[in-house]
Amino acid sequence: MYQLLIVDDEPLVQAGIRSMLNWNEMNIDICGTAMNGQAALKIIEETSPDIVITDIKMPVMSGLELAKVCRERYGENSPYFIILTSYEDFQMARDALSYQVSDYLVKLELTPEVLKNAIDRVITQISQSRKKQMSAVNIHPFYDKFLISLLHDLFESEEQFLLQSRDLNLNFEYGSYVCCYGEIISPQADQLTTEKQMPLFTSSLQMIRELGAKYLPLYALSLDLRHFALIFCFSDTADTGDYVESLTDILQSISDTLQNYYNVTLCCGIGTPVQTPGTICDSYQYARQTFQNTDADTSIAAFDMDHSRENVRKPFNISLFKNDLTRAFEEYDPDILRTTIGSLCDLFWDHPGHYVQALDAASNILYLSISLLQDGESIVSGFFADDPDGYRSLYKQSNVDHVIQWLQSFCDKLCELFQNRRKDYKNHIVTNVRKYINEHVNERLSLNEVAAVFGISPNYLSQLFSKYNDTGFSEYINICKVTESKRLLEEENMKVYEAAEALGFESAFYFSKVFKRVEGVSPTEYINNKFS
Repeated sequence: MYQLLIVDDEPLVQAGIRSMLNWNEMNIDICGTAMNGQAALKIIEETSPDIVITDIKMPVMSGLELAKVCRERYGENSPYFIILTSYEDFQMARDALSYQVSDYLVKLELTPEVLKNAIDRVITQISQSRKKQMSAVNIHPFYDKFLISLLHDLFESEEQFLLQSRDLNLNFEYGSYVCCYGEIISPQADQLTTEKQMPLFTSSLQMIRELGAKYLPLYALSLDLRHFALIFCFSDTADTGDYVESLTDILQSISDTLQNYYNVTLCCGIGTPVQTPGTICDSYQYARQTFQNTDADTSIAAFDMDHSRENVRKPFNISLFKNDLTRAFEEYDPDILRTTIGSLCDLFWDHPGHYVQALDAASNILYLSISLLQDGESIVSGFFADDPDGYRSLYKQSNVDHVIQWLQSFCDKLCELFQNRRKDYKNHIVTNVRKYINEHVNERLSLNEVAAVFGISPNYLSQLFSKYNDTGFSEYINICKVTESKRLLEEENMKVYEAAEALGFESAFYFSKVFKRVEGVSPTEYINNKFS
């Protein structure tokens, strides 16, 4: 049942809309009416309607103002709006920014058919949005982890990259790529609590993603509450010839729109074009370096291609410690994390002049933690709840010693979290792997492939499976395939060779061998015994 709110300062219009359609037949419940936008906000807060039909002009708060406030407050969870206008207001409505406005209808032309068509379009949008959200819930943690691994060169092999990109349905068959590193600047955010900042910045990033995709294919990643990374994809290398001008224009246009929507702006550094996914990390590093050159006058800056790259300082590259860091986070191992970060701290203790590099290293650890931990933003914010600047206190550390002290404190908090989560996480991994195997039982599954999908090493997966499952990895796959084969043989009346082919076995002979090992009899004997 969809919830509908009607907002109009004319009671007759409210009554007319109520009576115009059989709302129950359309699976719609009218959850309330309001005379102005301010009164509507209270109802929206209490009932969370899916659709709002509102007049464009009303006392106290107009329909467009209502839509704007809802978009700012609720982001993607804002209701869908149908705006009612007069002839003279129609163009103004069309020209206004779309605060999740689905349609604009002229009052004098409003008929049951026109209204029903508008409602049908909205319901279609809601349905598509819900499907998209459900999909995002399932892949979001893996999506973020994939992108952070790509930006920091954390993949163990090209095979792991290809398998994960395929499983997430991500396309990296473009001709070239350019990374951007940016920050969302908000004058009012510092006066807000973290809970209130969250919708502002997440909605801003979502808008960056949506607006950017209108120009070029892109992937977007939130690094922390305010910082983000973008990977722009070009169809071929020739397209990047004027990439500085085109990306500057794109980012400036996005910044202008964000200013109108949320009163926030962007500061962005644009990296260099690269031709392969494996070198995207280089573009990202140059984007991070270029970002340091942005200011109030030059909020969008590009890497100077005329400057010899050999003479340019590269920001700290976390991939130097990738193996240990990857293991620490995938296994929730506090000992490995403490040792690795200890090595980092020792490195910068010995080089007290490398302040920028030390800050960059700590920042990378921060981004890695937020992206790889489930609910990372909330968790890391909780670590620094007593600090008025939160985890952004990192950027106020003025020398290497202070950066190291911040990083050591952060490490202590992460290690405590790892200790508490380690056992539960291992069980969670095994549960998800079992689920994955069952969902892909008709495919050829290998230890290396499944480990790559989950971003962990094959040896570690094998050890986990043996410890937290009744059977080993390969045996579990065989049991699942044999269980499914019994269904195919019994319910689908498949031949033995057909079942073997359907389940990804290399031959009927090998399938029969596996079946007998699991069931104690051959597939033919099983069928004969079943129906004798």
